[in-house]
Amino acid sequence: MKTTCLLITAIAFLASCNEKTASPTTTSANEPSPALAAVLAASPVGEPKAIAALRSTVKPGDEVTLSGRIMGNAKPFVDGRAVFILGDPDVLTACNETPGDNCETPWDACCDSPEDKKRGTATIQIVGDDGRVLKEPVEGVGGLKNLAAITVTGKVAEGSSAELLIVNAKAIRANE
Repeated sequence: MKTTCLLITAIAFLASCNEKTASPTTTSANEPSPALAAVLAASPVGEPKAIAALRSTVKPGDEVTLSGRIMGNAKPFVDGRAVFILGDPDVLTACNETPGDNCETPWDACCDSPEDKKRGTATIQIVGDDGRVLKEPVEGVGGLKNLAAITVTGKVAEGSSAELLIVNAKAIRANE
């Protein structure tokens, strides 16, 4: 009995120590980190461009403003990270916009071709001062949800190309 009590006390103590050493970008489920809150509070600047038009003309380091809807994949949000897929509504069609289509995941754009999905999507990520993607989920934060229409201003990330557009967001606004 004494051993069991000591074991339970040790486990409780170690668990409480782990809580105190959480990553600085990790917060409670209801509250975004300061870095994420700053991006969501900032206002996008400039006239938004279509994703398909930007893909072939921008290069890493360029500042861009783009708009679209969170779509293009069955899971457009990356679990536990501040990353999601933005789809160009001029290229991709949400299944719920097709009469008679009762798709359970209309944001996956399953009726569109793989070529259109590639041409009509951009990866949006929110990075900290260290340049790394924030280790916190963004789904449900600041109006970010499947099929939400949003506008993003940011810099085209290193590693981006005409085949894969990645934007480090500096400002995100959910459009009403």
